Amino acid sequence: MIEISEAVKDGVVQVAKLMALSALTAPKGRGVDNVLVKILDKKEELESLAAAMDELSRDYGDFFARDAYGVRRSEAVLLVGCRVVDFKLKQPRETAVDVNLAMSLINLGIAIGSAVKTASILNVDNRIMYTIGIAAKKLNLLDADIVLGIPLSATSKNIYFDRAWPPK
Repeated sequence: MIEISEAVKDGVVQVAKLMALSALTAPKGRGVDNVLVKILDKKEELESLAAAMDELSRDYGDFFARDAYGVRRSEAVLLVGCRVVDFKLKQPRETAVDVNLAMSLINLGIAIGSAVKTASILNVDNRIMYTIGIAAKKLNLLDADIVLGIPLSATSKNIYFDRAWPPK
């Protein structure tokens, strides 16, 4: 017999894996693969991430703590990041950095969009959070220049929207 809590956890983790696949196989500018992913699904990993977010809230604002509250209630978090790389486009030297940054961010955006589309199709609640990315960078969880995080849950109401803060 499978308890519902175990089935939900397993289902959300399976969706996280499919989201990672979607992010990694998303189209990339000039075919340059600079996207990286990692799944956090252990309570200790989620708590460590949330604690880092709480700490960052002291300097950056309460919304980091609000998002940490959501991470603690999540079954998993997908980290998606990118490295800023040289796309080897012919352009004046002074614009090379801007073009490489723009192309890297476009790749990240397409990967993120592909991942959340997969979650949506499979009815797993999610929300793209840069606050998670900042904390993940602080903890060195992903070897990327820019990181975003997508917390995942499956409940009767999406916990990432209509968020009253602080919780009652």
